[in-house]
Amino acid sequence: MTKRPEEIALIAESGRLLAQVFSHLDRLNLVGMSTMQVNDLVDDLIVHELGARPASKGQYGYAYALNASRNHVVCHGVPSAEDVLQDGDIVNFDITLEKNGYIADSSKTYLVGVVSQLAKRLVHVAYEAMWKGIRAVRPGATLGDVGHAIERHTRRNGYSIVREYCGHGIGREMHEPPQVLHWGKPRTGLVLREGMVFTIEPMVNQGRRAVRTAEDGWTVVTCDGLLSAQFEHTVAVTGHGARVLTLRPGEKCPV
Repeated sequence: MTKRPEEIALIAESGRLLAQVFSHLDRLNLVGMSTMQVNDLVDDLIVHELGARPASKGQYGYAYALNASRNHVVCHGVPSAEDVLQDGDIVNFDITLEKNGYIADSSKTYLVGVVSQLAKRLVHVAYEAMWKGIRAVRPGATLGDVGHAIERHTRRNGYSIVREYCGHGIGREMHEPPQVLHWGKPRTGLVLREGMVFTIEPMVNQGRRAVRTAEDGWTVVTCDGLLSAQFEHTVAVTGHGARVLTLRPGEKCPV
């Protein structure tokens, strides 16, 4: 379950390239773009400019380079030419990248155009919740400590955490043990050891935590139709805490 230092270095290289993809997305004016246009741009960037592979493409029969989850879509949103981003939307882009046989995974929720204060607050708290989980990572801590830190911050701010989907180990495969729940009790669950690598990716709902899967078999939406936001990083357990392998240029822990 733990990775050798040379394996972590390879995941970190994939993470560095993936951070470049998000830096490119940061510069886009998303208003009026379809989620398929964003997908095609990301696919081209990963393959032709970065010399890597979109790891989600072909995984479990999925055909695209990213998930695009807009507004009340919690996760696994399928890009579409008809899904055009509008002023006031929020949208999460979840992207995996493989280079030299090792995979990194990250996601970010974007504010599209002029967004309401309520939506901004949800997105901000979701970002903080991810970092609360990351800050709980250290040798000897447990996955319950990580999940508890995320859920406590989320609930204190009046939101709910989706329980049906979780973080995961990652390396040569996109999904490896362990499962990383975004809720839990302190001092319970798997004890963290130096060399473990996994994702932390809480999904924070504006309303109830209940979700359902749409008829396409992929897209997960909130049952009450309210907004959902998510952020994700791939992290490695070090001797002193967590190393974020997908950290973007200029990004710092906000909590």
